[in-house]
Amino acid sequence: MTFEVTSPKIDMKEVKNLGKLKGQELEKKLQRDKELEAIIKGEDDRLLLIIGPCSSDNEEAVLDYAHRLAKLQEKVKDKIFMVMRVYTAKPRTNGDGYKGLIHQPNINALPNLINGIKAVRDLHYKVITQTGLTTADEMLYPENLSLIDDLVSYHAIGARSVENQQHRFVASGIDAPTGLKNPTSGNLKVMFNGIYAAQHPQEFLFSGTEVKTSGNPLAHVILRGGLKEDGRYVPNYYYDNLLHTIDMYDKMNLKNPFIVIDTNHDNSGKQFMEQIRIVRQTLINRDWNEKIRKSVRGFMIESYIEDGRQDHPEVYGKSVTDPCLGWDKTEALVMEIFENESKGE
Repeated sequence: MTFEVTSPKIDMKEVKNLGKLKGQELEKKLQRDKELEAIIKGEDDRLLLIIGPCSSDNEEAVLDYAHRLAKLQEKVKDKIFMVMRVYTAKPRTNGDGYKGLIHQPNINALPNLINGIKAVRDLHYKVITQTGLTTADEMLYPENLSLIDDLVSYHAIGARSVENQQHRFVASGIDAPTGLKNPTSGNLKVMFNGIYAAQHPQEFLFSGTEVKTSGNPLAHVILRGGLKEDGRYVPNYYYDNLLHTIDMYDKMNLKNPFIVIDTNHDNSGKQFMEQIRIVRQTLINRDWNEKIRKSVRGFMIESYIEDGRQDHPEVYGKSVTDPCLGWDKTEALVMEIFENESKGE
């Protein structure tokens, strides 16, 4: 029942010098960040895709995927803005299982968090500098924010973290879009209370000091479905769900009402092929209702090189956590979204 110190104190400044953006690479990231902010604020009507592997378990495969995605982004840039999922810390329901690159930089070796920190920064840096894409990550550990805040352009707060006060308060100080998911229960009020807290100034202790935040007006909704006690999945991307979510935005008088549909997790029942149908149904709802079109402007899609998932890293580019759409299906789906958004021109 004790904490055992297993490493020297980490020097944050030294860590941030590993993979530090400079010159044109930094300018390009900042420009893409401005475009992303404009999308969240409704000043740019392109659809946002937060897309990529469930977990970034293998640098070679992740970079392979990133180069493919960058070429696809160029094809669809007039209608779609993509931020690549480079998720490096994974929540585990019972604490067991693969916890992400930050824990195991080598998935076949024992945990090594010091090398994991270096691997996380290195991977985000390489995706940005080699492909020109910007990246998203899950803020599983708020105290680790300062390790990657200069690299990551989109932060997600997951279903198991959204009710946690530290996550909410830290989100209020992030100067970047931050999506908050509904909890696994599906309770939207919990999520909206989190967004309210994130959008308003907060005072709290962080990294050993008292801090005051300005509030994050770019904090917004991610709908990911829910799970009943009896094990039934309860999706929340349907037409009536969307109108109800928009109504809750209005009643709470929140800024920049923006809704991302998580096409996997409890919306799909972790049936990765369902992501295609969920996107199609949402596009129909957007086309049918102008209120939905105005607010529902993003998709979170779990996608990798190969379809599905595996328990052990045997197949290159196949997820070791949640099942993902393979590349061929991903490319086809993104082009389908692009064509839908381009019709009538």
